[in-house]
Amino acid sequence: MPTPFLLHLPTAQAIPVIASLPHSGLLIPKDMVDSLEISYQQYLPNQDWHLDKLYDFLPSLGITVLQTLYSRYVVDLNRSLQEPLFGNFWQSVIAEKTAWNASLYQTLPSREEIEQRVEQYYRPYHQQLQRLLNEQIEQFGKVYLLDLHSFLGLIEDEICLGNGNNSTCSEPFISIVETAFCSQGYQVVRNKVFSGGYITRYYGQMPQVEALQIEVRYPVYLDTNQLGHSSVPDWQVLEFDRAKQKLQLIFKQMVEALMAAQSHHFR
Repeated sequence: MPTPFLLHLPTAQAIPVIASLPHSGLLIPKDMVDSLEISYQQYLPNQDWHLDKLYDFLPSLGITVLQTLYSRYVVDLNRSLQEPLFGNFWQSVIAEKTAWNASLYQTLPSREEIEQRVEQYYRPYHQQLQRLLNEQIEQFGKVYLLDLHSFLGLIEDEICLGNGNNSTCSEPFISIVETAFCSQGYQVVRNKVFSGGYITRYYGQMPQVEALQIEVRYPVYLDTNQLGHSSVPDWQVLEFDRAKQKLQLIFKQMVEALMAAQSHHFR
């Protein structure tokens, strides 16, 4: 069985930075599509549109990238395996309704199907992420984990950095990231609504890992005229190109500052 994720290894000298893209996948198994409400069989809302393309330059900076292939509606990799596994969009591994509380399913998944999705799509991603962290800890002594997301609504700020209200990474680390985004003119806030999901909080507990969630608002990189419709927004737009150019500069600055700080026994 093919893996439910893609692993992009560094194309430059590897550095102790891992990027996780747990919500950028769009694939949905056919049996699940058939069980959805007809209005959602072609389009599902509130996904991290095109982040794989937006951040495809990261390996050239030495960053290891783990990217899911499957939609967050198949399994949400940024949720813990607490019961109920099937339920609230913001808490459960498998959502019963959309983010806007609209019913998703004509036919609800059975317990067997729920557990099968966890085994087939959820566990392999987390097992791979844990392996990557362990390998880089062994190689470098510590690792910086960036969990990359995008959003619309709830807040108007362009960039939100979440570190579990200062529990998953050091002040120097989040300051480096914040400074890099601000240098390109972005409005940045910390822990405002998006304070870090399961991936940031769980792996950020590891003593050799500093974890940070980065949320980018849709209009930063997508055409606002295409948002709010029942179709996937296009990535071949001016907003996307401009944002990607800025992000390349931001991450280059971030990496240089992190590596300089680490050489001086950062944290």
